[in-house]
Parts: sequence; C-alpha cells; structure tokens
Amino acid sequence: MENNKEMTMAEMIEDIDKSMRKLNKGDIIKGKVIKVNENDVLVNIGYMLDGIIPKEELSDDANINPRDIVSVDDEIDVYVLEVDDDEGNVRLSKKLADQIVVWDELEEYFKSGSPLEVTVKEVVKGGVVANIKGVRAFIPASQLSVHYVEDLNRYLGKALKVKLIDFDRKSRRVVLSAKEIEQAEREIRKKEIWKSLKRGEKRKGVVTRLVKFGAFVDIGGVEGLIHLSDLSWKRVMDPSEVVSVGDEVEVYVLNFDEKKERISLSLKDKAEDPWNNIMDNFKVNDLVEGKVVRLAPFGAFVEIAPGIEGLLHISEISDKRISKVSEVLSEGDKVKVRIIELKPDNKKLSLSMKEAHEDYSEEIKKYNFTQDEDVTIGDLLKDQLKGLKF
Repeated sequence: MENNKEMTMAEMIEDIDKSMRKLNKGDIIKGKVIKVNENDVLVNIGYMLDGIIPKEELSDDANINPRDIVSVDDEIDVYVLEVDDDEGNVRLSKKLADQIVVWDELEEYFKSGSPLEVTVKEVVKGGVVANIKGVRAFIPASQLSVHYVEDLNRYLGKALKVKLIDFDRKSRRVVLSAKEIEQAEREIRKKEIWKSLKRGEKRKGVVTRLVKFGAFVDIGGVEGLIHLSDLSWKRVMDPSEVVSVGDEVEVYVLNFDEKKERISLSLKDKAEDPWNNIMDNFKVNDLVEGKVVRLAPFGAFVEIAPGIEGLLHISEISDKRISKVSEVLSEGDKVKVRIIELKPDNKKLSLSMKEAHEDYSEEIKKYNFTQDEDVTIGDLLKDQLKGLKF
C-alpha cells in the first residue's frame, strides 16, 4: 500500500515535470501577464517559476510606464534572458522578443500584401517614420496619400492603414505606403458612388485642386468639377475667391456621365438664388447703379446686385451711334442704368443707360403705368402728337 502511494507520488512528480516547459537562454516563448508594477512585469510562462520583465526590457523608451505597454491577462511574446538569475528568477525581455518576432510578422505582411495599422511618430526628410514593435518603418511623402501632401507635420500622431511595398530583413529596411491602401479603397467607393449618384442630390466633399475654370472636389472616391459659374450666385473671376484646397464643402450634383467619368457639381443653393425675390427689390423703370462685369460685341453685362446681372444692349448705351462697346465702357465701370425689362421666370433683365438721364426720369414720372402694362413710345408721346397731321 505504501509502495503504491510512493509510486503514485512519483508519477505525480513525473507528470508535473513533464508538464513544465523546458527553458533555455535565448528561447522565445509566449506568456500571460499576471501583474504590472512601476518597475517590472510578472508573467506566467508555464514554468515552475513565473518570469519577470524589468522595465528596461519592455521598451527602448526608458521613461515609459509599463501600464502603457501591457495589461493583466495580455498574452505576449518574451525572450528568455536568464533561466535563473542571481535572485532565482527567470529574467525575460519583451523588447528583444518583439524585435525578433516582428521581422517574421513583417515578412509575412510583405508576402501576403495584407494591410496593417501604424502610428506616425516622426517627420524626417522626404517623409515620415512609424515604429512597428521597435522597427523603424519609412513612409515617403509621395506614399502618404493619393493627394499631394504639403505639410507632413499634420500626420504626426496619426494612425494610418498601410501596406509594405519594400522589405529587406538583412539591411533592416521597411518601406510602407498608405497611398496604395487608399487607392484600393477609393476604387471600391468609386463603384458604389457611380451606382448611387442622383442629379440634384447634396453630397459632402473636399476641395482637391483649383484651376482657372473652377474647383475639383472629391466626393468620396470620385472627383467632380464645380465650374466658376457654379461656385457662387455672384460673378466669380477666380475659384480662390470662394474656396481653398482642403476645404470641406457641401455640393449639389448637377449632372454626370459615368462613361466619360465626369461629374458637374455646384456650390449654389437654389433656395438662395437672388432671382427668387427680385420683384421685392426691383421693378421696371427703377433707376439703379451697377457695375460692368463683362463686355460683348452686342453690349455689356451689368451687375446691379450680387448674382443679378442684366444686359445693357449696345443700342441702349448712348443716344449717339457707337460701333464698339469698349468706346464707352470698360469692365469695372460703375454706371447708372434704368430697368426697361424684367422677367424673373426667364432670369431676363434688360437695362438702358440712355434712359437713365435725369430729364428722362422727370418726363417718365408724368405717366402712370406699371411694369405689367405694354407701354409703347406712342403711348408716352401721345399728348405731344395730338393735333399734328401727317
């Protein structure tokens, strides 16, 4: 009976011994964090003794707080520095394990083309640097985004989804690209956007570049153009008067052609169209001041209020016959004009300079008529024509 007990005890010790992992200096093993202190971390490594990671073996940053790196119950890779140090402890290193394991992981990422997430830690010449478990990885400025990046500093501390585009274990070279991930995601969004686009709908976007004739806006993977005439209800000579690169804007989809990959956008809100309530501010025969905004062979366009332009026909510029509008007017000139025709439904406004003279103003006051009436020159001069025979 006693021998059986002894055998059983021996077997138990043998079983325990078998269950305990064999440790050697230089092994990389997995462990579970069971305690985190200010100066070290205690790890269960499946051995007769728990392992200790001194603070300096957690990270290259000597000022790091261990609690910022690991938490209780975390499973981590550790490198065995000593199986039995002077105090009878198993001394471990997390940073050495990470440095070895991470190269295997990075090689796998490079071969598979799978994306990973990194955080930008530093701005250097020509790009930025991210730290991947102690490995410095370079992201060239040209690989940060599909768009040109002017200020690299705005990427500091930013988390990026990236792809390994260059990897050399021997020379410890790791080059990343956020641009390639962004391009792939844009292609997916691009297809979704073309399927969902509707004329007249409102979408959010970001101004990507300015050109002489307007501004290009990214609406989530596809670029559309806001023509100069659609940037504002008032006349715009340069897109920079209204928007800048990087601006977040809300735009209306005017038209689109998927085959040609063209989208026409507008910043103008129809509800704010100054023609909507023009009759509250202007009527036929009003004498107003305006600004010449454009010359044409047949006359000049005059802005009498923001977004409200009318045609001053060449025949309405002067009592004298003129062959060219530029003989009398130049762009930017301030002029007094009279409204001689106003049709809000057609956005038609006709103006006259020659009828804006004071003597004409006094004469016209003698006659009582409204803009809804059809008044002819004969009506205006009928009193003077009485008694004359032809």
